[in-house]
Amino acid sequence: MRVVAGKFGGRPLKTLEGKTTRPTTDKVKGAIYNMIGPFFDGGRVLDLYSGSGSLAIEAISRGMDEAVLVERDRRAQAIIQENIKMTKSERQFKLLKMEANRALDQLLGQFDLVLLDPPYAKEEIVKTIEMLDARGLLSDHVMIVCETDKSVDLPEEIASVGIWKQKVYGISKVTVYVK
Repeated sequence: MRVVAGKFGGRPLKTLEGKTTRPTTDKVKGAIYNMIGPFFDGGRVLDLYSGSGSLAIEAISRGMDEAVLVERDRRAQAIIQENIKMTKSERQFKLLKMEANRALDQLLGQFDLVLLDPPYAKEEIVKTIEMLDARGLLSDHVMIVCETDKSVDLPEEIASVGIWKQKVYGISKVTVYVK
């Protein structure tokens, strides 16, 4: 796995061995950013179920200013820290070592890009977006990228956001919500 494009483009990323995380393939990651960008002029990104941190690192590589990564698994946290160190831009990243719900209670400010790839997709995504919206954490021009199994059907609207784009890549489905 590697960073697909931007200032860190081509750099290798480490991933966690085993079945506790499901890393987004380079092909799907590239497709996601081509759907929503492909590049950014600043902004904040929240990667709530980070895994290896590759989606947030890709967002910073493509022009976001700041990334908040949330991960509860200790082994995944160590991989994220190694991947962040590889960027040599550690100040742009903040890793919260906790459950996503606990992080939502502590987050401040608004996010322009939210990345959601939770273990139990449909239930978690709906609940998470409702919590983000209720806490005022979504900017007016937010994009929420949800990666799920292709069999998962998400609602057309959740809280103040609605589906903007949706595409299937192999076994993965990417759904993008906007306000």
